[in-house]
Amino acid sequence: MSDTKILVGGEWKLGSGKLIRSINPANGELITEFKGASLEDVDIAVAAGKRAMYDPTWYHLKSFKRAAILSNIARLIHRDVDKLAALQTLDTGKCLSETKALVQSAAETFQYTAAALEIQEGELPPSRGDFFTMSVYEPMGVIGAITPWNSPIASDAQKLAPALAAGNAVIIKPAEWASLVSLALAEICMEAGLPKGLLSVLPGSGSVIGDKLVRHPDVKKISFTGGTSTGRLIAGIAADKLMPVSLELGGKSPTIVFEDADVEHAINGILYGIFSSTGQSCIAGSRLFIAAKIYDSFVDKLVARCKALNVGLPNDSSTQVAPLVSFQHRDVVANYVEIAKKEGAKVLCGGELLQGQPYDDGAFYPPTILSGLSNNTQTCQEEIFGPVLVVLPFDNEQDLIQQANDSVFGLACGLWTQDYKKALNFSQKIAAGTVWINTYKQFSIATQFGGVKESGLGREKGRNSILGYMQQKSLYWGLNQEPLSWADPRSK
Repeated sequence: MSDTKILVGGEWKLGSGKLIRSINPANGELITEFKGASLEDVDIAVAAGKRAMYDPTWYHLKSFKRAAILSNIARLIHRDVDKLAALQTLDTGKCLSETKALVQSAAETFQYTAAALEIQEGELPPSRGDFFTMSVYEPMGVIGAITPWNSPIASDAQKLAPALAAGNAVIIKPAEWASLVSLALAEICMEAGLPKGLLSVLPGSGSVIGDKLVRHPDVKKISFTGGTSTGRLIAGIAADKLMPVSLELGGKSPTIVFEDADVEHAINGILYGIFSSTGQSCIAGSRLFIAAKIYDSFVDKLVARCKALNVGLPNDSSTQVAPLVSFQHRDVVANYVEIAKKEGAKVLCGGELLQGQPYDDGAFYPPTILSGLSNNTQTCQEEIFGPVLVVLPFDNEQDLIQQANDSVFGLACGLWTQDYKKALNFSQKIAAGTVWINTYKQFSIATQFGGVKESGLGREKGRNSILGYMQQKSLYWGLNQEPLSWADPRSK
């Protein structure tokens, strides 16, 4: 780290904005405090990014040479995987095993994007006249990347790698709660040979720094991952600017267990899908629909296995459920459980703050399973973003589809069945951007990701992710031997 300096227009400097305090959620201790970005810093970063992007040494840099820089970033991330994982664990409270996986994912994203850039091509459509046409792609300009606190380095990479590959400049606005690893990633990008000014990292409030970034006239696209209410505000501003956006928003994902499901596979997948990351995941399978004929026996096994999960310190290799990102967020999750109780929920496990050490000092909340609620309750409709699962029986598959789709969200779904025809049929009827069949929460950088309804707009990942940060341009080349006849006096 650069003594908690921030990167503004290619320069490491002390921030001049709001004080940011990074607290270790595992024990409540202060990690560091530093000044975040100011509104002036946003202007400086945008201006520097614009200059750097249009500098001929970058703008006309051959794509294979940009790919080499991305590959170098990937190599340096791999080199520093332990350091980056430890920093992210310290800042967010995530299990060290998970943060290592996120760092590896970031490295793979840069490497995959470099490979995709190497083989990216324009288009030469067949001629339809005395001309031929070319379709080429050009950078958009300065890109604003607003990333979340629950998986900062992986989310940073998913936006930064394709935006740089496309030839743009990028300004990352990380979450206040988890800025440190984004700054460390910026140091790696500089070391890897990224030209000065192409990247800025501006920690700060979303309502101040994020808002300024979205509204800035020289910012040409916003890629945002976060809450739906904020995403809707960004979309409104973008509409006024006629600016494209990519929005990956919230979820309340259904998971469905049919009678013929492999119980062992289903239980493992369901517990991982909701309780890994301490439930702080947009794709968490938080609504569990179980076939009525197996409901009681399945829930009994599920609850027993849930109670056996190890809740502990994130650096302990045996920990499966670590603390939440902050004490404030822990209290939000706990309040949702109290709301559920008032709605008539029966607490099958969890539901109360853990006592004793290390729980007294940290932002811990136990894995919680609730029953006795209908799908239209507040608990089943709103995103809790914590380790809370609601179980619901079903005995009518047509009604099941309606209930599964009865949500403003449409990010993900899980299906557990050995009937491949049923799996295909249901996957086509579920309104979601991703459907997992007999697995859950598995990702590939080569496969696109995004949501429908209030879970977002656009897609990230995949070979075409680079084109999402480019503008298409058509070139027409005349081949006619004679002048165009319309204005030729010889044609009259």
